[in-house]
Amino acid sequence: MITKRIIPCLDVRDGRVVKGVRFQGLSDVSDPVDLARAYSENGADELVFYDITASAEGRKLFTDVLRRAAATIFIPLTVGGGISTVSDFERVLSSGADKVSVNSGAITNPELIGEAAKKYGSQCVVLSVDAARVNGTFHVFRNGGRIDTGIDALEWIRRGIGEGAGEIVLNSIDTDGVRKGFDLPMLEAVCAFADVPVIASGGAGGIQDFITLFKTVPAVDAGLAASIFHFGEVTIEALKNELDAAGILVRRT
Repeated sequence: MITKRIIPCLDVRDGRVVKGVRFQGLSDVSDPVDLARAYSENGADELVFYDITASAEGRKLFTDVLRRAAATIFIPLTVGGGISTVSDFERVLSSGADKVSVNSGAITNPELIGEAAKKYGSQCVVLSVDAARVNGTFHVFRNGGRIDTGIDALEWIRRGIGEGAGEIVLNSIDTDGVRKGFDLPMLEAVCAFADVPVIASGGAGGIQDFITLFKTVPAVDAGLAASIFHFGEVTIEALKNELDAAGILVRRT
């Protein structure tokens, strides 16, 4: 069994970490730099930063917060939000990110994935997909889950992998913030064909949800969550101990 990664996600708006339900009703949580440092020191395998309003507001992703956070942590950092050109990849990577997550920018310009992969390597290119059920199929949404593109999510992920994306973050809008478990059917559908790492996002409400995730969809490489970590309901150490006890391999520092 592949060693599973545990990844806290920091959704950043106006320089602060926020969290909502199904991408709506955002509330303030914490300072992103302080939170990133705490996760780095307490066993997180990686961190994901999203500037969640950059695309919707038509602006570039923050770099000041990114630089300060990158200087304080010692684990891989993936950053996304407002990424629409190869120069955006350069700016984010030079600010301290290890990987760049692209979502709406790739929908507008699918060739961006291949261009970035060719220049920086597939390992630096993460395709983040916000998906939800629409009339019995999975649709891709853009601009922070605000706009239904009508694109079939499974076909879009196939294309992204073909273009050179080295990792997929699958965000289920249906389960985001609901805290009743990850979207297992959606994840199973993607893992059935994906030959790159798939990160499950949206729905974690407790330790058992991670155990269920990795037991039910063993092809998933990592579990990503926000609220349960941000509010101290679950610690990384406690989660890894329980995963160990359940026979699921996790990374140890």
